Amino acid sequence: MSASPSVSEFEFLGEEAAEFAIPLPSPPVVRRVSVDGGATSALVWGDEPAQIAFLHGGGLNAHTWDATTMALGRPVVALDLPGHGDSAWRDDLDYRAEVIAPAAASALGQLAPDAVAVVGQSLGGLTAIAVAGQRPDLVAALVIVDVSPGLVVGDGNQVRDFLAGPESFATREEIVERAASFGFAVSRAALARGVFLNTRVRDDGQIVFKHHLANRGGGEPVLGTDFRSLWPTLEQYDNPVLLVRATRGFLSDEVVDEFMARVPGAELATIDAGHNVQEDAPVELAAAINGFVVGRPPGRRRRPTAAGP
Repeated sequence: MSASPSVSEFEFLGEEAAEFAIPLPSPPVVRRVSVDGGATSALVWGDEPAQIAFLHGGGLNAHTWDATTMALGRPVVALDLPGHGDSAWRDDLDYRAEVIAPAAASALGQLAPDAVAVVGQSLGGLTAIAVAGQRPDLVAALVIVDVSPGLVVGDGNQVRDFLAGPESFATREEIVERAASFGFAVSRAALARGVFLNTRVRDDGQIVFKHHLANRGGGEPVLGTDFRSLWPTLEQYDNPVLLVRATRGFLSDEVVDEFMARVPGAELATIDAGHNVQEDAPVELAAAINGFVVGRPPGRRRRPTAAGP
């Protein structure tokens, strides 16, 4: 797939739906919006109030959820986290979950205040946990995809190694080749779509990523490697929790066992996919989410919650 700079960000939806055999009887209703003075950008799917809110992983953006959203068949909001997609960058380069959670919470409060569940993958999953601690009124249920507070990120991490590469490229095809060498995406077409939607052409003609993590400019973005400070929030959270584990993802048996022991009542779904489950197996992930939230109307809580600061 090749695309000119004038191509709409929504132009690939039909191609993506066809790749995963997702029926689209009519063009999906989706639009880009911004809140908080343009600081946070998001994709709003459907005309009804959002039932699901999506938070993506580090180095990705709201479009990573496109196929999952189309398969889900529910009104959805997918945020660009701070420093990603069309959302504003942080001057301090600090993108730890607890630091970016207030911006995510503010956007969710405006765009998805009564969502049935907040779904987060990787950095987005950690951020969703932090939002649940800071604004429990916004998180009726949690779906955490291939991450855990018990995960310790060390050397050889696929995502961090990829992001540590060159800051600019002569062509998008160079980025596609690099991503393919890291084993990302299920097809060449999917890689090309993702690269196009996650890059821009700089004034000098070089191709650069839209996210701050790869535009370091001499600084080093902070993501954190130890997330244990999030355990108390998750252990005290008594609304429904679903952990989605990817068979080829980041969670070892020990990390999963710890999660299930420390979060009593949590459900577990295992999906044959790499770390980016929403891109590798969007139909299966959508089915897991739908099965988890069925019968839970928007706004339902297991217990009364008070708004945070």
